Amino acid sequence: MKKLILFLFISVLLMSNLKSKVINQNLIINQMENQNYTSTIIVKKDAQTAFNAIKNFRAWWSEEIIGETGTLGETFFYHYKDVHLCKVKLIEELPNNKLVYLVTDNEFSFVKDKTEWINTKLIFEISEEGNQTKVVFTHVGLTPEYECFEVCNDAWTSYIQGSLKGLIETGFGKPNAKEGGLNAELVRKWGLPDK
Repeated sequence: MKKLILFLFISVLLMSNLKSKVINQNLIINQMENQNYTSTIIVKKDAQTAFNAIKNFRAWWSEEIIGETGTLGETFFYHYKDVHLCKVKLIEELPNNKLVYLVTDNEFSFVKDKTEWINTKLIFEISEEGNQTKVVFTHVGLTPEYECFEVCNDAWTSYIQGSLKGLIETGFGKPNAKEGGLNAELVRKWGLPDK
């Protein structure tokens, strides 16, 4: 009987230790995932309106975009002068629910590692909540370890919270203009080249 009790006691300890390791491992994974840039907006429009607006990158990110932004499997090219250039491909589309874009190429002129965004993903998750729609944007891979994080954090916040939200709600975003380029306030704040 003592052996059985000892066996059960040891089994409980081992199971408890194993469960603790799994919980700790999941916590570490969640903490790493939560470091990705994320921005959430709530709009008083339906999911289809939000979905269609997101796919129209020219209307909320930049008028300088070349290529198809809303066709599955297609790649488009974004640039702001010679400060930021990237190629982005739509790799997943669940109508009115989710869009996933992969950054296939990237070049920054203002950081040491000019390729920081390569193989990161731009994920838009859309859900209706009553008479409103929630859009959660996550730039998976854009984490505080990146040299561009603070600049990119400010830029994405401006585009998602301002331009994209405006486009969804009113039909008008505030993308980079064709010849005017990036938001002048961000250029001044971060000392980016304005050429």
